[in-house]
Amino acid sequence: MHPSETQLWLMIDTIPALAWSCLPDGANEFTNKRWRDYTGLSQAEALGLGWQRTFHPDDLGKVMENWRAVQVSGELSGAEARVRRADGEYRWMLHQKVAVRDESGHIVKWYGTSTDIEDRKEEEQKLRQALEEIRGSEADLRRTLDTIPALVSSFWPDGSNECMNQRWHDYTGLSHEQSQGDGWQESIHPDDLAPLMNRWREVRMSGEPGETEARLRRHDGVYRWVFVRGEPLRDESGKVVKWYIISTDIEDRKQAEEKLRQDERELRRITDTIGQMIAVHDPEGEPIYANQAMLDYTGLTSDDVTRREVRDRTIHPEDLERFRKGRHAGLLRGLPFEIELRYRRKDGQYRWFLNRYNPFRDEQGRLTRWYSTRTDIEDRKQAEDRTKNENVALREEVDKASMFEEIIGTSSTLRAVLTRVAKVAPTESTIIISGETGTGKELIARAIHKRSARSSRPFVSVNCAAIPQSLIASELFGHEKGAFTGASQRRLGRFEMAEGGTLFLDEVGELPCETQLALLRVLQERQFERVGGNQPIRADVRVISATNRDLKAAIATGAFRSDLFYRLSVFPIDIPPLRERKEDIPILVEYFIDRYASDAGKKIRYVSKKSMELLQSYPWPGNVRELQNVIERSVILCETETFSVDESWLSYDTDQTVPASQPLVQMLATQEKALIETALTETRGQVSGPTGAAAKLGMRPSTLESKIRILKINKHRFKAPSEGPTESSKSTRGGRRGNFRI
Repeated sequence: MHPSETQLWLMIDTIPALAWSCLPDGANEFTNKRWRDYTGLSQAEALGLGWQRTFHPDDLGKVMENWRAVQVSGELSGAEARVRRADGEYRWMLHQKVAVRDESGHIVKWYGTSTDIEDRKEEEQKLRQALEEIRGSEADLRRTLDTIPALVSSFWPDGSNECMNQRWHDYTGLSHEQSQGDGWQESIHPDDLAPLMNRWREVRMSGEPGETEARLRRHDGVYRWVFVRGEPLRDESGKVVKWYIISTDIEDRKQAEEKLRQDERELRRITDTIGQMIAVHDPEGEPIYANQAMLDYTGLTSDDVTRREVRDRTIHPEDLERFRKGRHAGLLRGLPFEIELRYRRKDGQYRWFLNRYNPFRDEQGRLTRWYSTRTDIEDRKQAEDRTKNENVALREEVDKASMFEEIIGTSSTLRAVLTRVAKVAPTESTIIISGETGTGKELIARAIHKRSARSSRPFVSVNCAAIPQSLIASELFGHEKGAFTGASQRRLGRFEMAEGGTLFLDEVGELPCETQLALLRVLQERQFERVGGNQPIRADVRVISATNRDLKAAIATGAFRSDLFYRLSVFPIDIPPLRERKEDIPILVEYFIDRYASDAGKKIRYVSKKSMELLQSYPWPGNVRELQNVIERSVILCETETFSVDESWLSYDTDQTVPASQPLVQMLATQEKALIETALTETRGQVSGPTGAAAKLGMRPSTLESKIRILKINKHRFKAPSEGPTESSKSTRGGRRGNFRI
């Protein structure tokens, strides 16, 4: 129980009245000490429906009927019933209750008091007996009324005043003459007079007993609340011949109720000053109150909070179903639980919040309320997303069959490349790296990233040729849920994954035209939109691209945008093929032998002189990647400490090149190769079939396949992923470089 609420109950224990409170369904949740002392029941015995055992069996049914009626109407009500005192004696009590409503008008609690009216009932009984005995004697009747210890007045059936007893005159200070006619109305508080008269007319029209409350001015000028009950007097035919009104002072009870309301209002004011969003829910979890911080954030009103269709609109559509299921499961368990979801701010922006729900139970362990708080965790979620993106990128890079972590070689051509890398790395310039397949373009890109100010942020690599053209835009820029068939949820693109870091676009020449245009916009405006989205997203990413194609030739044929080319090639770097840096071959051979021998658990100490000469004389059309494959294969087959290479693996194919002495044949072959590549481009690598390249060129598929092999055309690059990274993932520093003997 909240400390303020505990203090409130302690105060109620001290008021001079039998006070109690019930839940909306009538189950008792509190009785003050005077009530318990009077009935002899403990707090636990009185909770729930335990209070019923104190009522006289003949009166309990009437009390419950009255209770059901006021639950429907919610109006102020009072009932008279006999209650067993602690000594076992039944005494008449006046039970009065008032509904407490929340800001939306729902009844959240009932407050009530019980007043001992045994003496009054006895006097009423005496009055009835006196009326029966001396019905015809008005003088005797008035004397009897004057002896009754209650404020009694009588009215004619038309509502006009007949008389008040002496106690009424003593209480109000009005004389008999002053109270005649409408004079008695002067003793009623001006604010209560009209409601009192309206209720009086309703009772007279119904002919049934009725009751209400009003403030009556005492002889000292102080207004005090009284409970007014009217009861008809009928003749033998059942006709109402007179009305008797009995008024009971209930000021102490009203003050206690007002104190409860003030404390509740004060509690709400306290929660409204708290910056954190707070809500109170009924046992089923439906909100009945939200503090000001929550209303200010969402822009909802107090009434909106209780309307599910309005309230649910503040939850992100992607989180709504998960929230409903998680909340339902948590409410069923009846234990504290948490849910993370996005709430819409009144300006339309969504932020992540942690919703914490805590149950509140009464002394019997019955759940009566849920209290929830919302804590803004947007910054934490963004940090988690950044970490997740970096981890995704890292996992992708680890999964790749990367060869190098450092560039291996000491040739002058390679040193010239590294000099350019060292100069451009600290800048923010876009870079395009060109070179044959297998020369280490991605390794150069990684070296640039590591030497840049972005080295602590992610390095994300994308092979543009390995992704279907229909999905490349989604891969780069991400997509929203439902953007296309299969987009079951929002997906972050590579640009978002590389936020603050470097994005490496390998085989950039394979990008379709529409994606080239989107990439150009990112480079120019530093922003993009997800596929299916309409919100611009800032892009703080350095772009490094690579290609093994002649992009200038692609520009001439319209396959690549010139404006994008110039944006990408602010600083071009050309990587020499392995055949142009043959002095690096021995050190590469030593490194690969050391790496694969260690993995295989072998000890190789020598390299045959013939094998080294063979490796240095071979032109290596596949560059470092081909050299790696040859070394790995040879280490697997090596059974001694001397490394050797099977010469047949490096045999020259006479069909690979066209003799220089035949310029016409070479020109024709070049033209034929260009025609075949154009056809493969248009058919996306499809050779056979009615829409294949063979049909376009007017030849048999088998003939075209043969020419593709002779001309060394990689048909897979027009539709399939290119080969993996080109350099090694290990340094030679930890190896056994220099330990090999040739």
